[in-house]
Amino acid sequence: MVFPDRASLAAVIVVALAACGGGGGDEKKVTQVAAKVNKDEITVHQINQSLPRLNNPSEAQAKAVSRQVLDRLVDQQLLIQKAVEQKLDRDPQVMTALESARREILSRAYMDRVLASAPKASAEDVKKYYAEHPELFSERRIYRLEEVVLSLTPDQEKKFRESLPSMKTLQDVVGYAKTNGLSTKANTLVRSAEQLPMPVAAQLQKVKDGDIVALPGSGGIALLHVLQSKSEPLDEVKATPFIEQYIQNKARMEIAQNEIKHLRSTAKIEYLGDFAKPAEAAGAGPDTGTMPSVTGVPSAADVPSGQDVFQKTPRSFEK
Repeated sequence: MVFPDRASLAAVIVVALAACGGGGGDEKKVTQVAAKVNKDEITVHQINQSLPRLNNPSEAQAKAVSRQVLDRLVDQQLLIQKAVEQKLDRDPQVMTALESARREILSRAYMDRVLASAPKASAEDVKKYYAEHPELFSERRIYRLEEVVLSLTPDQEKKFRESLPSMKTLQDVVGYAKTNGLSTKANTLVRSAEQLPMPVAAQLQKVKDGDIVALPGSGGIALLHVLQSKSEPLDEVKATPFIEQYIQNKARMEIAQNEIKHLRSTAKIEYLGDFAKPAEAAGAGPDTGTMPSVTGVPSAADVPSGQDVFQKTPRSFEK
């Protein structure tokens, strides 16, 4: 399937609107102004900015969609006019929200311009990444896992580790937790390798079915019992678009971090009042005493972008 960009759909709509406007000197005006709401104009450019993505739209579809978008913009403009009439644009909360939106849009626009220089992945980069991560591709597996997460203080963790060798199953772990009044969370789930944090996927790739893996983290330990795994490799051809996207996303992240670092180093930044105190280490937040599931949704930095479309995770492990 081919998904055109907004410019392609916009071109179809402009042609459609021009066709409706007849010829002569009015044609230019028709293609620019789509409607008037009292004294305010709504332009084709505004319609283009609000268009949904369509799959190869025909001229008739483009006209229908553009009319729906235009009607929403007309309704919106009527509400805006009443808001201004009642001076809501001068309300402190509204003004704060508008300024917040302006800051967000401007900062994003600048960063988008900076990130436009992010390099695309070369064929060599793709080949290297594919070879370095067999757990995601050539030796990719899908796992049925039993997970138990324990929230532990440092002292509790020390005692737990001393008792761990005598535990043969996760039921033993749960029993130990109940006996010692520890907080636990248990799950049984199916995950493909790319749906796991990359360090976890790499570790599980080395174990056999039936093994239990202990994964320490902030606030506790997660234990994964590999109930069953199934080999479903992904060849380099199918993996290439996802690897390319991941490598470019990583490059974009590095560019963004370096740009922020540069801007901070060249600016005069002064923290005042309570904020003048030394900040806590980046990423360090309050210790809640709990540890999140390691098999939950991974962060964008952990797995290749588009990981959910590598291949659908099977619902069963039929032999």
